Amino acid sequence: MVPQQGYVSVSRRPPDVEDYIDILRRYRSWIVGPTFAGLVVAVVVAFLWPDTFVSTAVMRITPQQISERLVPSNISTQMAERLGAMQQQIESRTQLQELIQRPSLNLYPKERQRKPMEDVIDQMRKAIKINILDSGAGQSQQKFASAFEISFSYADKYKAQAVVRELVSKFTEETNNQLRQQANTTTLFLGDQLKAAKENMDRLDAEMAKFKMENAGRLPDQLQSNLQAVNALELRQQSLNESINRDAQDKMMLETQLSSLGHQANFIGSNLEQVAGREAVKNERLIQLNNKILELDTLLSAARQTYKEDHPNIRSLEAQLAGLKKQREDLEKDEVSASAKAGAPKRATNPQVAQSLESLQLQEAGVKAQIQARNMEMEERTKQLKELQTEIGGYRARIEASPVNEQRYASLEREYAIAKADYDEKAKKMEVSETSSDLEQRKAGENLETLDPPSLPEQASEPNRLLMAAAGTGLGLFFGVFMAGAKEMKDTSLKNLKDVRAYTNLPVLSSIPLLENALLVRRKRRLFWLGWSTAIIVGTIAMSGSMYYYYFGKS
Repeated sequence: MVPQQGYVSVSRRPPDVEDYIDILRRYRSWIVGPTFAGLVVAVVVAFLWPDTFVSTAVMRITPQQISERLVPSNISTQMAERLGAMQQQIESRTQLQELIQRPSLNLYPKERQRKPMEDVIDQMRKAIKINILDSGAGQSQQKFASAFEISFSYADKYKAQAVVRELVSKFTEETNNQLRQQANTTTLFLGDQLKAAKENMDRLDAEMAKFKMENAGRLPDQLQSNLQAVNALELRQQSLNESINRDAQDKMMLETQLSSLGHQANFIGSNLEQVAGREAVKNERLIQLNNKILELDTLLSAARQTYKEDHPNIRSLEAQLAGLKKQREDLEKDEVSASAKAGAPKRATNPQVAQSLESLQLQEAGVKAQIQARNMEMEERTKQLKELQTEIGGYRARIEASPVNEQRYASLEREYAIAKADYDEKAKKMEVSETSSDLEQRKAGENLETLDPPSLPEQASEPNRLLMAAAGTGLGLFFGVFMAGAKEMKDTSLKNLKDVRAYTNLPVLSSIPLLENALLVRRKRRLFWLGWSTAIIVGTIAMSGSMYYYYFGKS
């Protein structure tokens, strides 16, 4: 055996333009075939694909007709939140099933025969699109100025328009119901809150009234009046004490005067019978001294009420009184000694002395009456003084109890003030909410209006048949070029003189063309044209049939 020679790896010659033209000429059937097949498949699929019509409508929520500065709205939810809630409500299973099975619409009849209702509802839910349109007004006006678009995709354009019309109607109805329900809910909630605040305020008011009744006169705001009353009562007590002291001094003076009158009466009574001559004169002088002593004693008592003991007037009166008493004592001693020497004189009733005695007795009776009057005044004023002391004690007890009650009273006042402020705030909110609810009832608040009514699509939105045909042709061309390139890469034979010169490095003197049997050549050409004719006819029939079905088969 001849040993096998080793192979030598030679890199391919880089192709030029002529080489690419030769490749296209050699593999034109590999390129044109997939391209034509892609065109046929794309056209058939495009025309068998059912049309989808999209009907759209544009809606927006308009602001309330009365300015919010005058009547604030009690609708707090934003546009996107309300749309989300309404969309969930409208796209619920019950709502969509009612639309699908409505006799006037009769949606998805074929799908309902071969699919469960849940799948049909999901298919319809995917066909409904709700998009919020940007108004360019900013977030501050999103609540009023944002618009949204409702669209529905379906094979029948009239049914698509009817479904969008039903959706617009449901959105309008649902919006009105939501706005009215939110307004009424807010009003009812604020009404309950206002009622609770009113009950709390009434309870605290009753507690304050009860506290005031139980602590009448001991409230903190009555402390000043209590102090003024105590001061007034103490002044009155002081006045009564002074009056009682004056009465006591007057009584003492009257008792002193009564005692003096008694002494004088006794003295005059003992000298009622006068003796003759000089002794009568002495008795008369003694009576005059007693009268002067009584007058000085009265003046001294009055002066002591006005001046102090070391006052000159009091000392002068005391000196005069002492001198008169000394004279009276001397005179009485002389009378006693004279009577002892003379023996028993002859006595007779002295009419002047009797008259003086009677006058002294009348004065003594008047002084006793005055003493009795002073006693009665002192008793009355002492009684009044006890009443005043009791009343002062009551006011002092109120004053002492004021700090104890002040904390509780301040707490009640603070709680009542908070409750009243809360009630006033809720009453104001309640009034605003009722006004806003009245606006919603009159439809003067936010309303949902239709900017663009449901459209009747004249052309299908999908499929784009021209684009699908171009895409299919492009994919077929790409696949054909890919197959031709792969076949060219796999074929390592020499194709032309350039390959011979490049791979052998030898000069080429001449070339002999490929000689084939003419019969075989004609047979190959006939088979080639037969295959291509058949493919073109079949592809044309398929494309024509799909077009005919699209334009005439569905009617």
